[in-house]
Amino acid sequence: MTVRLKRGSGISRQRRKRASVLPPLTIVGALTLSSVALTSAATADSGPEQWYLDAMQAEEMWKVSTGEGITVAVVDGGVREDTAALKGRVLPGKDVSEQPGGVNDDPDGHGTSMAELIAGSGKNGGIKGLAPGAKIVPFRVQSLAPGEAIDWSEEEKGGTDKGILAAAESPAQIINVSMGGEIYDPASEDAIKYALRKGKLVFVAAGNDGDGKNARSYPADSDEAVAVAAVDKSAKAAKFSQHGAYIDLAAPGTDIPGWCRGNFDQYCLGLNGTSASAAIASASAALIWSEHKDWTANQVLRVMLETAGRADKKAQGSSEYIGYGTVRPSRVLLKGEGDPGDPDKFPLALKYPLESPSPTPSPAGESSEDEKGAAEKVNVAESSESGDDSNLGLIIGTGAAVAVLAGGAFAFMRMRRK
Repeated sequence: MTVRLKRGSGISRQRRKRASVLPPLTIVGALTLSSVALTSAATADSGPEQWYLDAMQAEEMWKVSTGEGITVAVVDGGVREDTAALKGRVLPGKDVSEQPGGVNDDPDGHGTSMAELIAGSGKNGGIKGLAPGAKIVPFRVQSLAPGEAIDWSEEEKGGTDKGILAAAESPAQIINVSMGGEIYDPASEDAIKYALRKGKLVFVAAGNDGDGKNARSYPADSDEAVAVAAVDKSAKAAKFSQHGAYIDLAAPGTDIPGWCRGNFDQYCLGLNGTSASAAIASASAALIWSEHKDWTANQVLRVMLETAGRADKKAQGSSEYIGYGTVRPSRVLLKGEGDPGDPDKFPLALKYPLESPSPTPSPAGESSEDEKGAAEKVNVAESSESGDDSNLGLIIGTGAAVAVLAGGAFAFMRMRRK
């Protein structure tokens, strides 16, 4: 049986504002969300605006851990090793795509953007990764250009499963998969199970069709994968973020910088997608694991689940929009919270069946909580506690109604499937 799929819609180019030219990069201005104008504060020294670093207390966490000693495998369409932010941070990887080029070729900039969000240095106006001390090892798999459709059958070559298997055999402790599709893929599921047996943590993007069809996304739907949804600046589940029983965690995924295209001459600001959320979750795990090198993958994941931010802390089980909550590595690194528990027990093994919490009532002035895709308000940080991550509301203006822009989303890469 032959199947046709299309690559995600890619980055919207109609609503960009060009900002000043910053050597060596041209930064493209942020998109406007609702009544809140998000202007670029980028300079040649500071790089593009990355609001979530302040929100997550990155500077304070970096005094404890930068992710040093941890390697993150990026299973994607390739990773450039020579960008200003990645020089010296990319280890030799493997190209299993059987496409022209090699592992360090990235036709659309997606894989390189993910790598920079994880471990970028921030040099020369580049992206600063949440775990800037970590290393990246790329595994290039088959990918499609925006709008392109291809056929494949059981003779598939270069699929995501092969990239995950190769990553499982590598020294990487963490595997980031910012890819997915609607068709069940037993090969990728088996590959993730194998990676789990090899002691790896696998974070997978949940998908960007939450305000559309919202079909289950694979391999995020694999029990052994950590499926990551997106939240916005107001700490709400993003409308585009796919939801369902398979969601495990959430991370910032709106207004994120990334490469506009594969010629690497521009960053775009104001991009949205669970691709970025998975990368930020992978970086969070790297920060924790670097500080607790004697922990197993199970223990790192367990403390991430225990310390995740969630409005209804008394709810049992996992929410279909944000899973167990939004990643908060600062709770582990700065406050010592989270019980690592049994090193050999996978903490998601007893996840199903799930019980979703009741929606939290909307404060005055905020958008309706029963609006599709934003049914739960979640706390990336709790402003009521001194010294916590930060008050996200202050970043965008108290009481501002924020609408997630569906256009301008990170392309959610469609993988080849059997």
